[in-house]
Amino acid sequence: MTRIFAIILLAGALAAQTGETYKARLSAVPADARTRPALAGIGTATATLSSSKLTVSGSFEGLLSPATTAELRAAVAAGVRGPVIQDLTISKATSGMLSGSVDLNPDQIEKLHKGGLYIQIQTEKEPEGVLWGWLLR
Repeated sequence: MTRIFAIILLAGALAAQTGETYKARLSAVPADARTRPALAGIGTATATLSSSKLTVSGSFEGLLSPATTAELRAAVAAGVRGPVIQDLTISKATSGMLSGSVDLNPDQIEKLHKGGLYIQIQTEKEPEGVLWGWLLR
């Protein structure tokens, strides 16, 4: 019985080390027809949750002006923008990389599991955001 318990603990520890992996496809999402021509670019991101620490990395290209900021955000509802959880490091260029990590609280972890966390990239010409991508399993 003790041996079975030890195997279960070891399996749980290994699962925690490998973490849960999430992916996001970053794409331009216009607020309305008027903003559509000003938005361009694509990207991808991967996030790994290990215990409560979420580590994010990704790339982007094709922006019409240099990126200024990237943020990890929590949606208010499915597909609805929400508050910033953490700023991410981003290349200040029209293509490049983004990265960062944050310790999530239990509410944020639950939102992540339900597809409620996303990445948003802002540019010089589009300070309200040009690329968005929801972290999904």
